[in-house]
Amino acid sequence: MTEEIVIAGFGGQGVLSMGMILCYSGVVENKEVSWMPSYGPEMRGGTANCIAIISDTKVSSPIISKFDTVIALNQPSLDKFEKAVKPGGFLLYDSTNINTPPTRTDIEVVGIEASNEAAKMENTKVMNMIMLGGFLQKKPIMAIENIMEGLKQVLPERYHHLLPLNEKALRKGMELVETASVNA
Repeated sequence: MTEEIVIAGFGGQGVLSMGMILCYSGVVENKEVSWMPSYGPEMRGGTANCIAIISDTKVSSPIISKFDTVIALNQPSLDKFEKAVKPGGFLLYDSTNINTPPTRTDIEVVGIEASNEAAKMENTKVMNMIMLGGFLQKKPIMAIENIMEGLKQVLPERYHHLLPLNEKALRKGMELVETASVNA
């Protein structure tokens, strides 16, 4: 199993954290991992993204241009990475923040209202965990308990009191994808 993922959104949406959580979780499961962040002008409204590769075998290169999965948290990220999904791949997007949905028909596309759901949970910072849960519902490449172990590594200890909320958000994302219409 090898899963090549790009996660993209505005700076501050937890893009890099999502990739780190996946990779730390992969280490817990004795998988080979690669995490490559890319950011720069995100403080001025640009996008941040990261490539996360999780594999049962050695990762030959962290630099890739086609992905099994794209997780897009905003319109600029969707516009940039929609074409980078491999045919037959998966694109998950936050439909709250995206006005022009994806148009490809050769991939599986699912939109969930992650930002709205995070607001309902009274903590908008868990939006990324809702998206991560949605991804894991479609591609269960790791166990939830190991994702939580990865989160413990990424989340500063002073925020560990938020671990139950993050797990609730993860499960909410799974639920949202389960009930979402595909390619809609």
